[in-house]
Amino acid sequence: MKRIKVGVIGLGEVAQIIHLPILEALSERYEVTALCDISRQLLEHMGKRYNVDKLYTNYHQMVAQADIDVVFVLNSDEYHADATIAALRQGKHVLVEKPMCLNQADADAIIRARDEAGTQVMVAYMRRYAPAFVEGVQQVRQLEKINFVRIRDIIGANRLMIEQSSNVLYPQDIPATAIQDRQARARTQVVAALGEQPRELMALYRFLCGLGSHDLSAMREMIGGPRRVLAAAQWNGGRFLSAILEYDTYCANVEIGTDSQRRFDAHIEVYGDKKTIRVQYDTPYIRHLPTTLHIGETRGDAHSIWVVRPTYIDPYTHELLYLYNLLVEGGQPKTTPEDFQYDLRLFSEIVDVIRKKS
Repeated sequence: MKRIKVGVIGLGEVAQIIHLPILEALSERYEVTALCDISRQLLEHMGKRYNVDKLYTNYHQMVAQADIDVVFVLNSDEYHADATIAALRQGKHVLVEKPMCLNQADADAIIRARDEAGTQVMVAYMRRYAPAFVEGVQQVRQLEKINFVRIRDIIGANRLMIEQSSNVLYPQDIPATAIQDRQARARTQVVAALGEQPRELMALYRFLCGLGSHDLSAMREMIGGPRRVLAAAQWNGGRFLSAILEYDTYCANVEIGTDSQRRFDAHIEVYGDKKTIRVQYDTPYIRHLPTTLHIGETRGDAHSIWVVRPTYIDPYTHELLYLYNLLVEGGQPKTTPEDFQYDLRLFSEIVDVIRKKS
């Protein structure tokens, strides 16, 4: 079996809890050959943990390493576009965590770099690779009629799950200048997307690019994109959102927010005339908690409800298995940069609807 050689940019929570352990578990398919982070503390710790001796604090230097096949871009959102383009210009494939970038201009630049390189960019929307979701999509497409859809993601902050389930190293050697650069980049990139806006609307846009992108991306695969955003409201400084999306014959309600409760309620529920289909997610930071498919159906006098758990294998692992097959066999991922651009347009439309109300 061919082993794909991986370079990883960014060694924070998602790398430590998810990607590096899965790459290690899939060692017959993947070999981590290089790590990159601005923290020397993280580099030395993770290099020793995973027996990787090629360590970089500059991703431009790492992506030039000749024996890397694919680069995992897992660093902070503000650097996703630059790191992805740097890797593409060195002829590497890229898996980039969501959000791929924060505005359309950067998305266009990524697409140009990918096309020039002749390589692939896959956006890491892991929820869309869960078998329960894939089966749910097929079930929804068999419905004769859709009456209503609910997209819900009301969750506790990630740290509430992480502190009880994982040991994460948080570096103490990040320069103040790096923190300032990240903040400046964030503002510049969001202004490029929206123009100058009130602080809470800019915060909402970042929130949609983060948590909301999972929900709206999965929604689009399941039921397609909406005709328009009919109504929307935000509160708590852009940390809660309610929106009504209009489709041809029905509406979809979107409910997204974060709080300080240790629970995770994320699902997509599609209501047909006689059948309801719900894909239920759990926190990704505790691996192997199953994504489940819930089906309710009325036949004659009886209404039956059943739950399908296709597997305990987590969505991230399915995502990396999909990526492996893509790189070995060829083809294009379903979560492309062009697919992500639709999300950016939808985020901007939601913000615009709220802005016009103010």
